[in-house]
Amino acid sequence: MTIKKQVLLTVLSVTAFSGWAQDSKSSTDSSDMVVTANRFPQPVSSVLAPTTVVTREQIDRWQSKTLVDVMRRLPGVDIAQNGGMGQSSSMFIRGTNSNHVLILIDGIRLNQAGITGSSDLSQIPISLVQKIEYIRGPSSAVYGSDAIGGVVNIITTRDKLGTTLTAGMGSNGYQSYDGSTQQKLGDDTVATVAGNYTYTHGIDVVANLPDSYGDPRQPDRDGFMSKTLYGSLMHNFNDNVSGFIRGYGFDNRTAYDGTYSYTSPYALPDTQQLYSQTWDTGLRYNAGIYATQLSGSYSHSKTYNYDPRYGQYDSSATLDDIQQYNLQWGNTLQAWHGTVSGGLDWQKQTTAPGTDYLDQGFEQRNTGVYATTQQLFGPVTLEGAVRSDDNSQFGQHSTWQSSAAWEFIDGYRLIASYGTAYKAPNLGQVYSEFYGNTNLRPEQSKQWESGVEGLTGPVTWRVSGYKNEITNLIDSDPTTYRYYNIGEAKIKGVEATASFDTGMFTHQLSYDYVDARNAQTNEILLRRAKQQVKYELDWQVAQIDWAVTYHYLGERYDEDFNSYQTVKLGGVSLWDLAASYPVTSHLTVRGRIANLFDKDYETVYGYATPGREYYLSGSYTF
Repeated sequence: MTIKKQVLLTVLSVTAFSGWAQDSKSSTDSSDMVVTANRFPQPVSSVLAPTTVVTREQIDRWQSKTLVDVMRRLPGVDIAQNGGMGQSSSMFIRGTNSNHVLILIDGIRLNQAGITGSSDLSQIPISLVQKIEYIRGPSSAVYGSDAIGGVVNIITTRDKLGTTLTAGMGSNGYQSYDGSTQQKLGDDTVATVAGNYTYTHGIDVVANLPDSYGDPRQPDRDGFMSKTLYGSLMHNFNDNVSGFIRGYGFDNRTAYDGTYSYTSPYALPDTQQLYSQTWDTGLRYNAGIYATQLSGSYSHSKTYNYDPRYGQYDSSATLDDIQQYNLQWGNTLQAWHGTVSGGLDWQKQTTAPGTDYLDQGFEQRNTGVYATTQQLFGPVTLEGAVRSDDNSQFGQHSTWQSSAAWEFIDGYRLIASYGTAYKAPNLGQVYSEFYGNTNLRPEQSKQWESGVEGLTGPVTWRVSGYKNEITNLIDSDPTTYRYYNIGEAKIKGVEATASFDTGMFTHQLSYDYVDARNAQTNEILLRRAKQQVKYELDWQVAQIDWAVTYHYLGERYDEDFNSYQTVKLGGVSLWDLAASYPVTSHLTVRGRIANLFDKDYETVYGYATPGREYYLSGSYTF
């Protein structure tokens, strides 16, 4: 099928697909459909922005134990993590800062990000993840703040009836128990319940030598524990109207190498306890060429950092207490030569005193109005989006983006795009008594991209080049230590992806070249590899499914915060091997060796990463 014909499916998808942007259930294969790029359902092949979809089947094939492990395999992603499972992580997309990535769960932004500045993927339970839609490039014209480097939408909806029980064990005391069931209650109602428990002793993250404040080395294992519960109810009222209610929560405990408390000279907070819960509900109407949906959500997270000897409520402990309310109204219409979408987003975040080290609690509200479209004119496809946000903190801000593709030969097309994006300042940067600045403006970016993609024999491929200029970056003044809009960055890069089959083998390959620099000093931005190669090989022999993954992580630079000197972290080649075998039609056994050749490397200076690890699990489905 040519690209032109695939794009035509976009027009039909409004009626064939539910139109419910965060519920990826469809009469077609949901792995071939995305809703994140333009906020209406469309075939992934028709999206002009570089897009990757990860299904639950892929996660199970890789036997990934964390969301961090899933994301590090994808094009354009660079991960820096302070140790192993559950330890603090940062995700850089195409060289942009870690707080330039918008993380959505079922289309709703993760509530911690607006307060702390960025989202920590290590705290999101992998058991919640049923599908990931990952869009690279600016998307503020669709979603507002944060989407400078890209958008990651984590979808929790399960799309298969039945019950699955899974148990696993592995290196460093790893153990995991998972159960889920999805059943029909009558002809029009589907109920889902799921739960997970995961634990590991962890490794000693070995936070680099005693620092200038005299904090000691802590030669201990830094473990992680997570408990997750999920439930949903979906109901079709008639052929046109349906609705849902959903709730999930997780309770994580992470041990790390801490620093002495400022309020107590004897307390050494080295444990983080996170409690998070989310509830959302919505109604949708879908008839012919028009679909509309209204949804609301509430989420509440509490993050304690404390010394276990004194407890969570000691004066030496800290607490980030954040509540978030969301309303979304979206509309999709088949119009002209394609699809048009538009709607309204409203969000309120409130914090308790003490959050982000602020003595007072604060409230932040944002209202956004957006419109997107994709139109097909013969061999030319056009996309566009525009959005205006009104924020109680910094006022009004508008963004826009546009893309065009020309299919000059059947199966081959040229693509060009331009987009603006922004990142709002967080509460600490604005209201901190000693470092804040109430006059901060949003960070802003302009990105150009061009590329070519095609189907050559068995190979589906794409090559893109991009340039991103980011201004008004928020940084602290070296004299006053207050935050100002004083930074600039310039990022240039090339991304190439390919997938193909040779006999019984399936290949996925990507290459990234990123030159990310401080535009004022020309220094290379920290913790971002200049080059990465990622390769996945899958095949089946005698009913055993094999998966081999290779990751070349190029050299990068970091800072030694004891000496304040820049240090180089060498490149490394990493291999993983995974296999699964269906013992019966109901029972599948899986095994994995991570870091097969036991490479010793760091993604953050001074913090160890796990060596070779072994995992074994079994799943029973009925």
